[in-house]
Amino acid sequence: MSINLIITFVIILIGVFLFVKDYFSIDTTSILIMALFIVSGVLNPEEGFSGFNHPATITLGCIFVVSGGVFHSGILDGLSYKIIKLAKIHYVVALVVFCFITALFSAFINDTAVVALMLPIALTVCRETGISPGKLLMPISFAALFGGTCTLIGTSTNILVSSYAKQYGLEPFGMFEFSQAALCLLVIGFIYIFLIGPFLLPKNKQPNALTLEAKEYITELMVAEDCSDIDKAIKDSKLTNDYKITVLSILRGSFLMHDLLPETTLKEGDILKVMLPPQTINRLMDIKGYQVEGTQRIKTAEDDAEAYNIFEVIIPFGSGLAEGSLKSLRFNRTHNMSVLAIRQRGDVLLDKLTSVNLREGDMLLILGSKTELRSLENQKLVVTLSEYEKKKTNYKKAIPAILIGIGVVLAATLNITTILVSAMVGALLMILTGILKPKEAYQAVEWKVIFMMAGVLSMGTALEKTGGATLIADVIERTFGQYNAHITLSLLYLVTFISTNLISSKATAALMTPVVISLAAIMEVSERPFLVAVMFACSLTFMTPMSYPTNTMVYAPGNYKFNDFLKFGTPLNIIIWAAASFVIPYFFPF
Repeated sequence: MSINLIITFVIILIGVFLFVKDYFSIDTTSILIMALFIVSGVLNPEEGFSGFNHPATITLGCIFVVSGGVFHSGILDGLSYKIIKLAKIHYVVALVVFCFITALFSAFINDTAVVALMLPIALTVCRETGISPGKLLMPISFAALFGGTCTLIGTSTNILVSSYAKQYGLEPFGMFEFSQAALCLLVIGFIYIFLIGPFLLPKNKQPNALTLEAKEYITELMVAEDCSDIDKAIKDSKLTNDYKITVLSILRGSFLMHDLLPETTLKEGDILKVMLPPQTINRLMDIKGYQVEGTQRIKTAEDDAEAYNIFEVIIPFGSGLAEGSLKSLRFNRTHNMSVLAIRQRGDVLLDKLTSVNLREGDMLLILGSKTELRSLENQKLVVTLSEYEKKKTNYKKAIPAILIGIGVVLAATLNITTILVSAMVGALLMILTGILKPKEAYQAVEWKVIFMMAGVLSMGTALEKTGGATLIADVIERTFGQYNAHITLSLLYLVTFISTNLISSKATAALMTPVVISLAAIMEVSERPFLVAVMFACSLTFMTPMSYPTNTMVYAPGNYKFNDFLKFGTPLNIIIWAAASFVIPYFFPF
């Protein structure tokens, strides 16, 4: 065994450890792995950075722009009212409608974007019908995963595996080549969701736990004439230092101030909207120099100015708010909004919020104006959950956007050109026709996924260059050699989907694809069924909230616990594994 091969395995083990422990974001870990391969000499700089100009990475970036153009046109928002109207009929109807529409959209558009669109619509239905979000949001996430496997552009994993196949001199996959197999698994999955879901999904009936819990600790105080904090900065007041109270806004006469700094001084007669930590509530009446006020005056002032309201938002996958704290991001000053509470991994945090490291999937309760909220949404920093407003469809943009999207799919399907070229032309047309401005096109790309893809591709390149893929394939062939190809495929599917629940789907695909190609060559069978197994196993992961970005997105809004995913997702994963072991060889013979 060569020294470079040993170094390769060591770096991959380090990467797997970092993926599992989640010390850094997935894209950071991916780039770190790439850097280690370059610094150690396993890959030269050209090979190490080749992931950035890899066809899979470029294709994915263009697909993001095409999807962004379709979303920006508002054509999908135009369907929202009909979805809500149908979903209000009954829970089962809501479940079926949301699952089918989510799966359909996810087959052609980035699944995280589809779930981000569906979340506020679903929560609107939950609030108006009393349906528990926990009984609706997890199925929506799972439906997005099933839909994404149905086409080549449905998930980035499909694009990655297909591009790898072409890189190895194999025929790349067609747009709908594995759709029949994927639809069989989708039907099986939907039968499980529709029949078993109502019994296994959590029955929590509180759809707005974060809002209710946080609002219990928001009140108003008036600065009395005998207050010792008059003319003192907020940071030096006893409210902050002795009672850990956060001042959200100040009504001074008829002037309402929201953009508060720690140095802002308090004046006699100020009415403060404040948030108290739970332990301070019982001491509220003992705070000398302050009087507990009603809410009428502050509401009147807010009606006169631009309304400041409380909104529930979620940090989506790829958001610039993830992996930073409110303090380091200077959130209050930059966005003129205050964070009142954070739900992170099931825990509601109400104090010391500025030091909390934000993560994808966190729910925030924020106080601010709709203008500032829309600014956050336009920057793809948050997705609003607390309200859903029907948006008008701009048909001047919607019709060309749909035609361009259909053109991208048809050009690749009919083999007029490759998916890379059709996606690139589609992305350019979105800009040239004015559907997207260049800045909007840049914002449509999920750069976190692009960097992650470029980073994990270096693992496959290193395995191929050092012979690691062939070595692993030899070990697998010797271990499973006594079994036939069907059993080997089933075992590889099992290993792949378990790995995906521990590390990212892209990293698993990058590791497994060169291995299964080498294994097929050793076994002298078609590599096609093994590649499809990797695609499906990497995408159809239901066991944990961290296994796929859409699962993470619904975790907090659905008020789920980790065990909810294990209880509902594990049987589904086992069923799909068993089904895939028969379905894949049927459509892709060895």
